Amino acid sequence: GRLEAVTQQMGYHPQYLDSFLKTQHYLLHMDGPLPFDCRHYIAIMAAARHQCRYLVNLHLLQFLRVGGDPQWLRGLDFIPPKLRNLNEINKILAHRPWLINKEHIEKLLKISERSWSLAELVHAVVLLAHCHALASFVFGCGCEQDEGPGGRGSLKPLSPGNQCFCEATASNGCSQELLRISRKRSLDSCMELDSLRERVQRIHVETEGREETRLLQQDREEGEGQGAEVVVWGGTDHRSDPSAGLSPLTDADGEVTGATNLACYMQDPDFGYQDFARRDEDQTQVFRVQQDYSWEDHGFSLVNRLYSDIGYLLDEKFRMVDSLQSSAMAKRQGCEPSVFKRGIWNYIHCMFGIRYDDYDYAEVNQLLERMLKVYIKTVTCYPEKTNLEMFDRFWKQFKHSEKVHVNLLILEARMQAELLYALQAITQYMI
Repeated sequence: GRLEAVTQQMGYHPQYLDSFLKTQHYLLHMDGPLPFDCRHYIAIMAAARHQCRYLVNLHLLQFLRVGGDPQWLRGLDFIPPKLRNLNEINKILAHRPWLINKEHIEKLLKISERSWSLAELVHAVVLLAHCHALASFVFGCGCEQDEGPGGRGSLKPLSPGNQCFCEATASNGCSQELLRISRKRSLDSCMELDSLRERVQRIHVETEGREETRLLQQDREEGEGQGAEVVVWGGTDHRSDPSAGLSPLTDADGEVTGATNLACYMQDPDFGYQDFARRDEDQTQVFRVQQDYSWEDHGFSLVNRLYSDIGYLLDEKFRMVDSLQSSAMAKRQGCEPSVFKRGIWNYIHCMFGIRYDDYDYAEVNQLLERMLKVYIKTVTCYPEKTNLEMFDRFWKQFKHSEKVHVNLLILEARMQAELLYALQAITQYMI
C-alpha cells in the first residue's frame, strides 16, 4: 500500500501504529462532516505546504478513487471557492499557528453559499494538523526518499488480492476490528489499474480537445508569428513540448504517475516558519497552557462535540505516544523516561510559543544535546529540509527504533500544538 513506508517505520512501536491507523481511517474513510473527495484534497493542500510528494501522491490517487473531479488537480484555481478559502488557515497552521485568530474562523463561517459549518471546519482543521504532522514524520524517517529520484514514484493502485496498508501491519498489532472495517469501507481497498487509467485518460482527451479549440481560436485572433504554442496545465506553461498536453497524472504510456508540480496546490510559497519571539506587548503573547487553553480541559470536549468520537481517538494517540517505552533512551541521557520525553515534548511546543508554567526550561539544554535539538527543530518546523544524513548523524549510539520514537513524539507534539491554537480560535469565535 501507499503508506507502506510509514507503517514500516511505525511498526517498531506496534501499539502506537494501531492507534494511528484507527485515527487515520476514521478521518479519511468513516462518516464525518466532509465529503470524501474534499478530505483527500485538503490532505493534498496540507502536504503541499511542506513539499511532501509522498503524501500528495497518496491522496491524489485516493481523490480520484472516490470520484473526485480531475480538474481540481490542476491546482487551487480550479477548485470551489469554499475549499480554496481554506488555504489561509492551512498556510498559518503549517508554519506559524500562533497567528491564527477568531477573525480567520469568522471569515470561513460567515453566512454565504461559500461558508463552512462549524463541524466541517473542525474536521478540516484536524485533517490539516494531521497531515502537517505526518509530513514531519515522513521526512524525519526518510519515507520521502522511498519515492525514488526527486520523490516522484509511480502510483500503483492495489490489484485484487493485494493487501491494504492496514492488513500489511496486522502482525504489528493492527486490531482485527479495524481490519474488518477496512475491508468493508476503506477507500484504500483494491482497485483495477485499467479502470483508473481509462478514466484519467478520458478526462485528458476531453480537456485536450477543449484546449485545442481554445488555442485555434486564439491563433486566429492574434495572427501567426506570435510565439510558441502555450498549453497551461496546473499553472505551468509548456512551450514547444511534445508532451505538453499530457495530464500530470499519466505519462506517455498511460502509466498513473504522481503530481509533477506541487506549487499549484498552495499560495504564498515563501511563507514559512519564523522563530516565535515575544518582543513587546504588541507581539503575539505566549500561549500558557495552564492559564489559556489545554487539550484536556478545553480542546478535547470541543472537538469531540463538533466531530463525534474524533476526540477519543486523538486523545488515545496522545496518550499512547507518551506511554511508549523509552527507558533505554532515557538511561543513555542519564534521566528518567518521563523526564526525557517531557523535555522533547515541551521543547517542540516552545518553538510554537506554547509554555507550561510548571516546567523548568533549563532542563531542555541539559537533556537534549545540540545535534538532537537541531534535528528536532528541522523536522518540526521545516521538515522539507530534512535529509537522511541528518537522521543518521544524530544519536549515533541509539537504535533505529529509538530514533523513530523521537519522530513519533515530534508528530504528536506538533499536531497537538496546531490543534490548541485552532481550537482556541474556534472557541473564541463561539464565545
